[in-house]
Amino acid sequence: MDLSLQLQVHGALIKGPSYPSYWASSSSLSLPRHFISSSPFLLHRRLRRSCSRSRGIRLRRSRFSAMPCSSSDTLTASRVGCGGGGGGGGGADNASIANFKLNESTFLASLMPKKEIRADRFIEAHPEYDGRGVVIAIFDSGFDPSAAGLHVTSDGKPKVLDVIDCTGSGDIDTSTVVKANEDGQIRGASGASLVVNSSWKNPTGEWRVGCKLVYQLFTDDLTSRVKKERRKSWDEKNQEEIAKAVNNLYDFDQKHSKVEDAKLKKTREDLQSKVDFLKKQADKYEDKGPVIDAVVWHDGEVWRVALDTQSLEEDPDSGKLADFSPLTNYRIERKYGVFSRLDACSFVANVYDEGKVLSIVTDSSPHGTHVAGIATAHHPEEHLLNGVAPGAQIISCKIGDSRLGSMETGTGLSRALIAALEHNCDLVNMSYGEPALLPDYGRFVDLVTEAVNKRRLIFVSSAGNSGPALTTVGAPGGTTSSIIGVGAYVSPAMAAGAHSVVEPPSEGLEYTWSSRGPTSDGDLGVCISAPGGAVAPVPTWTLQRRMLMNGTSMASPSACGAIALLLSAMKAEGIPVSPYSVRRALENTSTPVGDLPEDKLTTGQGLMQVDKAYEYLKKFQDYPCVFYQIKVNLSGKTIPTSRGIYLREGTACRQSTEWTVQVDPKFHEGASNLKELVPFEECLELHSTDEVVVRVPDYLLLTHNGRSFNVFVDPTNLGDGVHYFEVYGIDCKAPERGPLFRIPVTIIIPKTVANRPPVIPFQQMSFISGHIERRYIEVPQGATWAEATMRTSGFDTTRRFYIDTLQLCPLRRPIKWESASTFASPSAKSFAFPVVSGQTMELAIAQFWSSGLGSREPTIVDFEIEFHGVGVDKEELLLDGSEAPIKVEAEALLASEKLVPIAVLNKIRVPYQPIDAQLKTLSTGRDRLLSGKQILALTLTYKFKLEDSAEVKPYIPLLNNRIYDTKFESQFYMISDANKRVYAMGDVYPESSKLPKGEYKLQLYLRHENVQLLEKLKQLILFIERNMGEIRLNLHSEPDGPFTGNGAFKSSILMPGVKEAFYLGPPTKDKLPKNTPQGSVLVGEISYGKLSFDDKEGKNPKDNPVSYPISYVVPPNKPEEDKKAASAPDSSKSVSERLEQEVRDTKIKFLGNLKQETEEERSEWKKLCACLKSEYPNYTPLLAKILEGLLSRSDAGDKISHHEEIIEAANEVIRSVNVDELARFLLDKTEPEDAEAEKLKKKMEMTRDQLADALYQKGLAMARIENLKGEKGDEGEEESSQRDKFEENFKELTKWVDVKSSKYGTLTVLREKRLSRLGTALKVLDDLIQNESETANKKLYELKLGLLEELGWSHLVTYEKQWMQVRFPTSLPLF
Repeated sequence: MDLSLQLQVHGALIKGPSYPSYWASSSSLSLPRHFISSSPFLLHRRLRRSCSRSRGIRLRRSRFSAMPCSSSDTLTASRVGCGGGGGGGGGADNASIANFKLNESTFLASLMPKKEIRADRFIEAHPEYDGRGVVIAIFDSGFDPSAAGLHVTSDGKPKVLDVIDCTGSGDIDTSTVVKANEDGQIRGASGASLVVNSSWKNPTGEWRVGCKLVYQLFTDDLTSRVKKERRKSWDEKNQEEIAKAVNNLYDFDQKHSKVEDAKLKKTREDLQSKVDFLKKQADKYEDKGPVIDAVVWHDGEVWRVALDTQSLEEDPDSGKLADFSPLTNYRIERKYGVFSRLDACSFVANVYDEGKVLSIVTDSSPHGTHVAGIATAHHPEEHLLNGVAPGAQIISCKIGDSRLGSMETGTGLSRALIAALEHNCDLVNMSYGEPALLPDYGRFVDLVTEAVNKRRLIFVSSAGNSGPALTTVGAPGGTTSSIIGVGAYVSPAMAAGAHSVVEPPSEGLEYTWSSRGPTSDGDLGVCISAPGGAVAPVPTWTLQRRMLMNGTSMASPSACGAIALLLSAMKAEGIPVSPYSVRRALENTSTPVGDLPEDKLTTGQGLMQVDKAYEYLKKFQDYPCVFYQIKVNLSGKTIPTSRGIYLREGTACRQSTEWTVQVDPKFHEGASNLKELVPFEECLELHSTDEVVVRVPDYLLLTHNGRSFNVFVDPTNLGDGVHYFEVYGIDCKAPERGPLFRIPVTIIIPKTVANRPPVIPFQQMSFISGHIERRYIEVPQGATWAEATMRTSGFDTTRRFYIDTLQLCPLRRPIKWESASTFASPSAKSFAFPVVSGQTMELAIAQFWSSGLGSREPTIVDFEIEFHGVGVDKEELLLDGSEAPIKVEAEALLASEKLVPIAVLNKIRVPYQPIDAQLKTLSTGRDRLLSGKQILALTLTYKFKLEDSAEVKPYIPLLNNRIYDTKFESQFYMISDANKRVYAMGDVYPESSKLPKGEYKLQLYLRHENVQLLEKLKQLILFIERNMGEIRLNLHSEPDGPFTGNGAFKSSILMPGVKEAFYLGPPTKDKLPKNTPQGSVLVGEISYGKLSFDDKEGKNPKDNPVSYPISYVVPPNKPEEDKKAASAPDSSKSVSERLEQEVRDTKIKFLGNLKQETEEERSEWKKLCACLKSEYPNYTPLLAKILEGLLSRSDAGDKISHHEEIIEAANEVIRSVNVDELARFLLDKTEPEDAEAEKLKKKMEMTRDQLADALYQKGLAMARIENLKGEKGDEGEEESSQRDKFEENFKELTKWVDVKSSKYGTLTVLREKRLSRLGTALKVLDDLIQNESETANKKLYELKLGLLEELGWSHLVTYEKQWMQVRFPTSLPLF
C-alpha cells in the first residue's frame, strides 16, 4: 500500500508521488550529544556557550552523561535487557539476548520503538485507548502539516488542530490598507502591481498588504538548497548575456582594426565595460531571496490571506496572487499552502489584531515534525511505523525562532503556554532546554507550575543531552518539579534497526550523552526514561519522508505519547486524573535500568511501562490527587532550601548532618475545603534505602497543612565514589500504592590528593560499549588547572570516548569541561582544563554506547591527572582609568610553577542610554496570560555610530545569558540603519555582527505583564561591544614602572608557599582607540601560568589553561584646546562692518531654516529670497542657500517648471562667481602664512564648492527635464540645443572637480546614459556605489536599476529589485 502525499502548491492541490510504506530515509547523525536532537539540521547555539562539544536545539545555538554508577572505584555496566523486539519489561523480556536478530516486522518496529515501554501491547489489548480524546501541544521548532502520517488520527479525526508561530518570526505587518483600481489592481507592499481575483468576497473593498523576504521563513538548509538551484538558473542567464556582450565586442574589433578616433575609443570602452560588469556580477552574486507579497482581507465572515509568489517561480504565469486559493486561520479550515515546487515548503497562515498582523508559519527545523511524529503519527498502511499515540490530536506551538536559527525565546514560550491552555490541551511536550543557574526557578517555570496546578496540564520535557557527568540535567525538563523530565534509553532492537549497528548491545542502556541528575539542589533530575531515538516523519522540504534522530528530544515525545495512551484510557473509562497521579503512576511502575541504586541518577525511576501505569491509575483512582512538595533545610538554617540532600564538597560529605524535611501536600486549585482539604489525613511509614547511612523516623501523620521531620545522614563509613539513597513515604493503609514521595540523598565521597606534586592516577580501567567510569577528586587548594594524560590499550577497532569533568559552585551553572576523543589505535592523548580549587570534581570517562560493538576486546585505559596552580589575590582586575598600576600577588601552593603573566585588552564596550522608551499593552489574545493579565511591551531605542566597519555585539549585563532562570519574560533586539535595513537580530545570547561604517539604531524589545518592572527598565544601560586591535599591557616589578619605564617584569619561578608580586600597568593613552567616549570599558584577559607539556610561549591569555577577566575604564577625555585665536574677530574690519556681516549671515541662516511645506510657506520663502537678493546682490553664499532651498522641495507639482527654477538659481550662483579670480587663486599652491591668508583660502575653497555644486545641480536638472519631456513626447527642435548646453555645463564642471567622485559621479552616469554608453555608465555607477562610505543611497540603486532595464538584462533587474527590498525596506519588521 502506498502513502500518498497531498500538497497545496500555491493554492492548487497536488498529489505527490507514492512511496513504499515502510521505507525510512537514511540519515546517520554526526552530533550525538545535541541537547534536543542530533539532527544535522539543528544547530542549537545555547549549550555551545557552556561546553565545547556541540549539542542540540539551541542544539543554541546550543548547545549533560552516562551510566551505571557505583560507590566503588570500578564500575560495571548493568542494564535492562530487551528481549524480542527490545522491550524493557520484566520476566522473559528482560533476558539478555546474545544472538539478537531482526526480521522485517521487528525491524520496522525498531524504527519507531514502542515495545520497550509496552505501548504496543497496551494498544493491542485496548485498541481504542490509542490517544483518542487527548490533545497534545508540541512546543518545538514548528511543524509541517504535509508530513507523512500527520494528517488524521486513527479514528479519522483531523490530526492537527492548530499550527501557531509563537515566536513572531513569521509576522508580517499588514496595517497598510489599499483599494483596488478599476482594473482590479492593487499596489503590494513590495511595490509590485498585483491583480486580485474578482471572485474573492471583500465587502469593505479594503485590502491589507505586507511583504517578506521568503528566506526569512526558510531554514538554513532549505535556503541553501534553494539558493543552489536559483544560482544555477541565474548563472545560465548571466552566461548567455556575457556571450552576447563578448560577441558584440568581437564584432566591433573585427570591424575596426585600429581604434584611434575618440568616439570609437569611447564606444569600445562601453562594450568592454558591459563584458566586465557582467563578469563582475557573477563574482559578487549573493542571493538574499525573493520577496513575497501578502494580502489580507475580511470576506464578511473570516479573515482571508493570499500570497503572490511569482518571484519564486521560473514560469512567469505561476505564483500569481489571483491564482492563490485563499487561506484563513488554520484552526478554522485546517488548510495550508506550499510556496513553490522548488522549495516544497508548507506554510500556514494566521491573522491577528484585526488584520494588522499576518503570521506565516513555517518550521525552523525538521525537529518539531519529527517530535510530533514520535508522539502521534498514524500510518494506516503500516501500523508498526505509527507514533506511540496514533489516536491523539496535536497543536503545534513553534517556539524555535527562525530569526535565531531555531533558538527558543521567552516570547515563544509564553505564547505557547497561552495557546496550549486556550486549546484545552491535556499534555505538553517540550524537547528544548539549556543549563540553568538555579533549578526550579524563573518566569517560565512559574507559568508552567501555575498551569499544572490550576489547569491540570501535564508537562513533559527532555532532560538534556549533556551526559555522561552527573548534575547535567537541563532546564526546564530536568530541573523543574512540575515537569516530567525524560532521559534517553536505547534498546538492542533500536541499535540494530534504527542505528544499523553490526552487533547490538546485549542489554538496553541509557544513551551515553543523556543528561544525569541530581540537580544542584539535590532533586533526582530525571523522572523516567523512554526510547531516545526514532525514524520519524520530517518536513517535505527535506525531500525525504523520514529521518533518524536521537536525543532526549526523542525520548520526551515517546513518554508524552505513552501518557496520552493513559489519558485516553482514563477518559474513556471516566476516571479523573491529574498531573500528580500520572507522575506517581509512571514513577512507581517503571522498570529499573541497571542494578545499582546510583543508576537512578541516570535513568530516573526507570523505563516507563504503559500497561503497569494504566493498572496503577485504575486501582488507585479514588485516592486524593496530591503533589507532595518537599523542602529540605540543613537543621538550624532557613536558606538555602532544596528538594533533596546532595553532599558533595569537602567536609560536608565526611561528617554527620541533620536535616529538616517539610512535606506539604498540594491540591489542585479549586479543591474543596470541606470535601478534600479537611478530610485529608495520611498515616505514612517512612523508609530509608539504607538505615545505616540515612536515618528517619518510623511514621508521620500528614494533614493538609503539612508536617516536618528530621533526617540524619552519616556518610563517615562510605568509600570513595557516588552513593545514592532515598527517603520515601508509604501509605500505611495502602502500601501497594508505592512511595508517595521520595527524597533523593546523593553523597559523593571524593578522593583527596595528598602527594606532592599533586598527581592522581586511575589505572587499568576496563571499558566495553556504553561503560562509564566515574572518579571524584577533591581539587587541592591552590589548583587552578589540571593536566591529564589518557592512555588506551588492548583493543582492536576504533574507540570513541567522552571525557567530562564537572564542578559545582553556588549560583553558577555547572562548570563543565568536555572532550570527545577517538582512538584509532592504542595511543595516548593529553588534555588541560581549568579547575576550581577546594571543590569536588567529577571525572567521567565513557566509551560511547555504540563504539566497539561487535568487538570482543575491552579497552584498557590509564588516566592520570596532575594539578597545577598559580593563585592570585585578585581574580578580576579593574583598571580605573588612572595612571596607577594594580599590584598582583601570586603564589604556587602545590608545586613550583612558572609565573608568566600575559595581559591583553582586545574588546571595547561603549555604554549607551536609550533615546526613547515606548511602553504599550499588547492587543492580541496570544499575549493574554492564564491569570487574565495582558502582557506589556517596552521598546527601548538606542543610537550609535561606527567610524569604521566593525564586528559589534550588544551586551546587556542585567539580562543576557538567561532564558529559563530569569524572572524577566523576554528580550529581543534589532540593529538597523537609516534605510531601515536590518543588519542583526538577537536575544539573550547576542552574537557579533559585521556592520559597515555609519549610524545605526538598536531597538530592544522587552515583555512582561508587570508595568512597574518595565518602568524600572526605561533607562536600561546597554553596551555595544566591538573588537579592537590587541593592547598588550606592560608588567613591572616597581610601582613607578609604568611611569618611568623601568623594572619590566617578564617571568619568574614560583616556589611553593612563597608569594611574589608584580604591577600591571594601564594602557598608554596613545594606544586607546580614537574618540572613545568616557565611561567606555576596554575588556580582555590575563593569564599567569603555562602548560607544562607545551614549550611554546603563549602570546595570548587564551593560549594558556586558565585566564581571568581584566577591564579598563576609559577616563574623561582631554579638555579641548583653547580655540580663541581661531575664533577671534577680524581685527581689520570695523565694528559696524562686523555687525553688518553678522546680521547678513544670520538672515541667510534664517532663510535656510524656513519650511516650505505649504503654498503659503513657499510664497513667504520666495518673498524673503527676493528681498535678500536685492539687499545682498550677487552674494554667492546667499544664492547657494536659495538653490539649496529649492532642492529641498520634494512635492513640486510641475516638475519641469521646478527643475527650470533650479537651473535659473544655479545660473545665478555661477554668474556670481569670478571664475578667473577663483582659478588663479586655486592654481597658487603656496601655503598660507597667516590667519588672514588661511581665512581667504577657506573662503575661496567654499566658493569653489558652491560653484561646483551649482554646475552639478544644473546638470542634473537639465537631464531630468530631458527625461520628463521624453516621457511626454515633447522633444523637438530644442533637443540638440539642450544637449549642447548640457555638454557645456559638464565641461565647465570638469574644470573644478573630479566628475567621477562620489559627490559628482551621478552626473557622469547621466551623461554616459545620454550618450547611449550604458556600459560605461554602469561602470561609473558601480564604482560610486562601491565607494560609498555611509548609508546606501537609494537614488543610486534606482539609477542602476533603470540602466539594467534599458540594457534588457532581466535577470539582473530581478536580482537588483530583490536587493532593493533588503537595502530599502518600507518599514522595520515586527518583533
